[in-house]
Amino acid sequence: MQPVVVQHPLAQCHLTAIRAVSTPSHDFRRHLNHLARMLFLEATRELPVQEISVQTPLTQTHGVQLARPLVCVPILRAGLGLLDGILPLVPEAIVAHVGIKRNEETALPQPYYANLPANLGAADVFLLDPMLATGGSACEAARQLKEAGALRIIMICVVSCPEGLAAMARAHPDVSIITAAIDDGLNEHCYIVPGLGDAGDRYFGT
Repeated sequence: MQPVVVQHPLAQCHLTAIRAVSTPSHDFRRHLNHLARMLFLEATRELPVQEISVQTPLTQTHGVQLARPLVCVPILRAGLGLLDGILPLVPEAIVAHVGIKRNEETALPQPYYANLPANLGAADVFLLDPMLATGGSACEAARQLKEAGALRIIMICVVSCPEGLAAMARAHPDVSIITAAIDDGLNEHCYIVPGLGDAGDRYFGT
C-alpha cells in the first residue's frame, strides 16, 4: 500500500515551520497541531458513514454519522503532539496509549507500556507518531494493536523516510500511512534527514 503524502500548501507551510530549528516550542506546538488536523482529515476521507435523521429548526432532514468508533493511539510521548491537534475534531474518539522507546545503542524498539480498549476490532484505529524513521516503533505498535484485535489501522506521521516505509510495508502491508513528507533517509544515528530533530523534545520543550 503506497503512502499518501499530503501536499496541501498550508500543510507544507506548517511542516516548514516545524522543521526550522529557530521555531520555539510554543510555535512548534501550534504548527504541529494544525498539521495534525490536516493529516487526520486526509486519513479519514474514506471512512464509512451511516445515514441518520435530524431535526433542524425548520424541518426534518437527513444527515450522517461515522459508522464505526474511532480509536487514536499515540506512541508515547511524541505521538501526544498529534493527538492534541486531532481530538478537537473528534472529541468522542477513544484514546489508547502505547509506550515504546528506542534503544539509542541498537536503535531497536523497547515496549514499556500499553493501554488498549476492548473494541479495537470494531473500530477504525489511528496510530500516531510524528516520525517514521527506522520503523521499529511503528511496526511494534502495529503488532500490539493487531494482537489486541485491531483490523483497520491507519498510521499518521509528519515525516517519514524510505527505510521506515519499507519496514512497515514488509511487516504490515495492510496499514495505510498518511504523511506530510518522505525525506531522504537516515543518518548514522538513525535520525531522519533533513527531518525536524526530536519531535518529543521540541514539542514539550524538554
